[in-house]
Amino acid sequence: MVIRDLLEQGRREDRAIVYLMVSCFLIFVAQWPRLRRIAEGYEVSPWPAEINFEGMMTYTFFTAVIVLPLLMYGIAALSHVVAKIIGGKGSWYGARLALFWTLLATSPLFLLYGLVRGLIGAGSQAVLVGGIGGVVFLFIWIQSLREAESRP
Repeated sequence: MVIRDLLEQGRREDRAIVYLMVSCFLIFVAQWPRLRRIAEGYEVSPWPAEINFEGMMTYTFFTAVIVLPLLMYGIAALSHVVAKIIGGKGSWYGARLALFWTLLATSPLFLLYGLVRGLIGAGSQAVLVGGIGGVVFLFIWIQSLREAESRP
């Protein structure tokens, strides 16, 4: 398992944050087709009418690259606390690495979902791709967190 090898390399906060930031940037890139579709008027805009494509990109960049990493740190901390309650022996770093690696490992699915939303739009295809991506993300994250919490 990849997470086992990463944990055996020792505590590398620099590597963990690179995984997180690259993942968040790819999540931002995955939004481009959907944002273009909204800007061209093919979908209803969730933003006020005066916001153009560049404004949508700016807000999305801020959310994906500034807010999302902070949220991921909170989710990783919460997952570690829950794991400790049910008997986990891992570290805070292990929980962070498990989540950040999972984000990076599933980023191609985020990109695929973005393409589906951009080319086909919202619908059953997008729900199917998003659902498969969500299940794959949860599976990898749970397995990675189990491995990270099984070692002191």
